[in-house]
Amino acid sequence: MSSFWENLDKFPRFLISVLAGFFLTTFKTFFKQLKNTKSKISLIVVITIIIITTYTIIKKMTGIE
Repeated sequence: MSSFWENLDKFPRFLISVLAGFFLTTFKTFFKQLKNTKSKISLIVVITIIIITTYTIIKKMTGIE
């Protein structure tokens, strides 16, 4: 039973390292894209569209007008 608790104690460190690795690998490509001006503008447009779409969907789902 003690090995169970030892493994459970290691889980938060594992979760943090997995999340950090996910965000680092995901945003690494975005930072490479931001070096080019055309890519920067298109990336800003795409992110804006995603935010507006998500906001609209959540607004419609909750019924807030």
